[in-house]
Amino acid sequence: MSPESKKLFNILILGVSFMFIFTAFQTCGNIAQTVITNLNNTDFHGSGYTSMSVIYGVFSASNLISPSIVAIIGPQLSMVISGVFYSLYIAVFIQPSTWAFYTASVFIGVAAAVLWTAQGNCLTVNSDENTIGRNSGIFWALLQSSLFFGNLYIYFAWQGKTHISESDRRTVFIALTVISLVGTVLFFLIRRQEDTKTPGEEDSANEIQGDSLSSQSKMMRAVAAFKKSIKLSFTKEILLLSVTTAYTGLELTFFSGVYGTCIGAVNRFGNEEKSLIGLSGIFIGVGEILGGGIFGLVSKNNRFGRNPVVMLGIIVHFIAFYLIFFNMPSDAPIAPMEGTDNSAYMIPSPSVLQLHISTATTSFCSGNS
Repeated sequence: MSPESKKLFNILILGVSFMFIFTAFQTCGNIAQTVITNLNNTDFHGSGYTSMSVIYGVFSASNLISPSIVAIIGPQLSMVISGVFYSLYIAVFIQPSTWAFYTASVFIGVAAAVLWTAQGNCLTVNSDENTIGRNSGIFWALLQSSLFFGNLYIYFAWQGKTHISESDRRTVFIALTVISLVGTVLFFLIRRQEDTKTPGEEDSANEIQGDSLSSQSKMMRAVAAFKKSIKLSFTKEILLLSVTTAYTGLELTFFSGVYGTCIGAVNRFGNEEKSLIGLSGIFIGVGEILGGGIFGLVSKNNRFGRNPVVMLGIIVHFIAFYLIFFNMPSDAPIAPMEGTDNSAYMIPSPSVLQLHISTATTSFCSGNS
């Protein structure tokens, strides 16, 4: 296999691995609070919302040390270990306990930071200036399809259900755990590049490559990576981007964890309320793929740059959240197991639901483009 073919193979394996892992994890996040609300176990006192807060809080803080971790153990092993923690978090739902749930939330926050740092490294070393655009497109196309497949299963498995039984919960989360583990194992198929550089590594004629790196050399690279992370955090570009990134985080949290819970709690959707959680995820997945592709092409061929694309994304966001505000009862996010019979400013209906799901997801992708 030629070097270029090997690099393309690595990108495909990287994308497929992430597709499997995030098919499981994003589907898990989409249904977590609904499943917790339907638990019959009175000893469990966890909250899906609190768990997501812990995950993303730890994720944010861990990004400062993740380059150092990747520098020490390498990108491939970093992704494998991180994938195991993703699988453990999902597996907690098979037999939930409060302490395991929140402990897994902390570990997956660290794992997420390490996983994405290693992913960036793997994508970079398997690309050059001529292939980085193509390889990024391949990876994101595979990743963005993850929501479609997982939620398609939820849609059909939960049709006609108004309550998620213990059997339903275990079946779903055993399947999601296996899917996540498959993605983790696939990381072993990534072939090592001779010129792979982990974060913090500098070109040096005297530096030893590969597995023969001394412990002292690895530690020096880890320290260098940490210093670079701190320095980069205070640059003008990163400080300006932090505002947009903060909004993107709020929007991501809403559509991945809160919105699905709201849908599953609205009794006016009838017997299909639980399966509509899966349908919302399907629309999100389709919107990500189409929106990312369309706006990516528009951005490349637009002589005005990305600003019009971002502005269009903002406008579509306003429309999407306006429709959600009018369609979703105010108590839907925290409704009890029985759901809510309340309505907002309009009677909730699946047709309006589908409209603002597709609108929201398309705008999400335009913002990320």
